[in-house]
Amino acid sequence: MRAVVQRVKRCSVEVDGKIVGSIGKGLLVLLGIKNDDSKRDIEYIKDKILNLRIFEDDRSKMNLSLKDVSSQIMIVSQFTLYGDCRKGRRPSFIKAASPETAQGIYMDFVEEIKSTGIYVQQGVFQAHMDISIVNEGPVTIILDSEKRI
Repeated sequence: MRAVVQRVKRCSVEVDGKIVGSIGKGLLVLLGIKNDDSKRDIEYIKDKILNLRIFEDDRSKMNLSLKDVSSQIMIVSQFTLYGDCRKGRRPSFIKAASPETAQGIYMDFVEEIKSTGIYVQQGVFQAHMDISIVNEGPVTIILDSEKRI
């Protein structure tokens, strides 16, 4: 499982001209699901995201987590995070989970985050989405459950 985590001032997701979700200050998580991801991967990425100390404290030092600042989270499925561009010019998505598998894992991940009490919004699985964000910082972190980064 891969996640691109961006600290945002605000974020919204639009599908077919309608806003389907929006948050204020918090995190946008673009989530890529690999063909062999499991509950272990969900737990690893969830723990990392919830405890990343990437929000500033009263001394302007990144020392607080999402839980510490009672912020919000937007979770958007993005299979292209498993695009392999090492060979040729067209990305290969062979390691990305099938839509059926990915949707189940994506929904499990969303439910795991919701169970913590954090305000969660999400994109629409397999939809073409327009995502509007105002990055704060910018702060962008890449997580990978397989490489443990």
